[in-house]
Amino acid sequence: MATLKRNSEVLTTELKIADNPWLRAKGLLGRESLPSDEVLWIKPCNNIHTFFMKFPIDVVFTDRNLKVVKVRRNVVPGRLILPVWRASNTFECAVGFLDRHQIREGDQLHVGS
Repeated sequence: MATLKRNSEVLTTELKIADNPWLRAKGLLGRESLPSDEVLWIKPCNNIHTFFMKFPIDVVFTDRNLKVVKVRRNVVPGRLILPVWRASNTFECAVGFLDRHQIREGDQLHVGS
């Protein structure tokens, strides 16, 4: 497990990483919900779908340096988000995570242990 930060602010210590083809394809599929403090980091990834998911999510797309290039709030099941230009990473979060932490385009994120 890793920690996701913005500057010195810890956004979550419950960062799960999907960095191989199986984990990236699976994502959050098969889960009933996502705890409010858990985040799934899918890398590399610049687009997602929520087909067959059971709950909505907030999504953060970052470039390879983890600078936020796009945010999407309350993405409901059955949606497709086309590739986001300049994005290399995707962070999937519980609905409300973006608002609770006021994450915006241009923010710089950091990952550590």
